[in-house]
Amino acid sequence: MHKIIGKTVRGTIDRPLGSQHPRFPDMIYPVNYGYVEGVIAGDGQEQDVYVFGSDKPLKTFEGKVIAVYHRLNDAEDKWIVSVDGTDYTDEEILQAIHFQEQYFEGVLVR
Repeated sequence: MHKIIGKTVRGTIDRPLGSQHPRFPDMIYPVNYGYVEGVIAGDGQEQDVYVFGSDKPLKTFEGKVIAVYHRLNDAEDKWIVSVDGTDYTDEEILQAIHFQEQYFEGVLVR
């Protein structure tokens, strides 16, 4: 998990900032959310990422992994990617991903 931090990754945004969750329409994404193509996560799907550093909905991204949200009660971790070079604080990250991660137990790993 720690080996990915600091690496540059690119991928696709499938739930852009401001969009609704496909199964829970009351959940609105306050950050861009997507995946890294070709990297398979613990759930057997491509690696999910929260993308920080853009105040506009994105279709694709390229940025640096600055942290990993390690879910303790789920099979997958979420990578935290910065596309603007900012190293967001733990508090900024946890606040922004709370909309979805409030339903899981987890820790932010740096």
